[in-house]
Amino acid sequence: MADAGPGSGSADRPAFYALSPGGWRDYWTLLHPPYTLWHLSYVAFGTAAAERFDARRLWATLLAFGLAIGLSAHALDELNGRPLRTRIPSAVLWAIAAAGLAGALGIGVLGVVRATPWLLAYMAVGAFVLVAYNLELLGGRFHSDAWFAAAWGAFPALTAAFAQDEAVRPPHLLVAAACLALSLAQRRLSTPVRTLRRKTRSVHGVQVLEDGTELRLDAPALRAPLESALRAISVAMPLLAAGLLWLRFG
Repeated sequence: MADAGPGSGSADRPAFYALSPGGWRDYWTLLHPPYTLWHLSYVAFGTAAAERFDARRLWATLLAFGLAIGLSAHALDELNGRPLRTRIPSAVLWAIAAAGLAGALGIGVLGVVRATPWLLAYMAVGAFVLVAYNLELLGGRFHSDAWFAAAWGAFPALTAAFAQDEAVRPPHLLVAAACLALSLAQRRLSTPVRTLRRKTRSVHGVQVLEDGTELRLDAPALRAPLESALRAISVAMPLLAAGLLWLRFG
């Protein structure tokens, strides 16, 4: 079934969490709420892997990644081809991207002053990858599944653990590797969904079962199991993060 124009129904929108375009709804869509919470959960996972715990450092790390991922990265991504089809002016998107990145780096500077100068390395890597990935710089060399998994999965967990312990320990690496694998799985699910929602004009086909039953194949049918898995995992990750923090430090 061919996708209709944007805004005609939930099946025709660029993401399952996207609202119809216009006004405040565009800013909700820009935040990618399920995915932003999913990736902020990795900050909690990294914190739970640390030996020490400082609640202020946890909140600061969550806020920094919220500004970097939730605002700056998504604003830059929307500037690069309008994949979410929002009507937010480009100047506003640039302002959001700059403010989000500046806020995240400002929090990092406080961490450098109050904790360890080694956080400068994390700040430099994070800022570079954020811009290079979302604007597809250098011919899109950094815009790949592997870089997504490293930057949006392993990096938040490893940074959060380092912010607590001011060191890199084996449990940190194991948790970061798990977050990398989870983000890679997310990417493998979300990429075909985005193709079906944003780039597919029509899909026609029939699946014939062994008993002769014929199942119609169209865009919604192909999309449904993938999006169901993404929805479920996007709920599971914040719940797991909250449970781990409660068990570890509550």
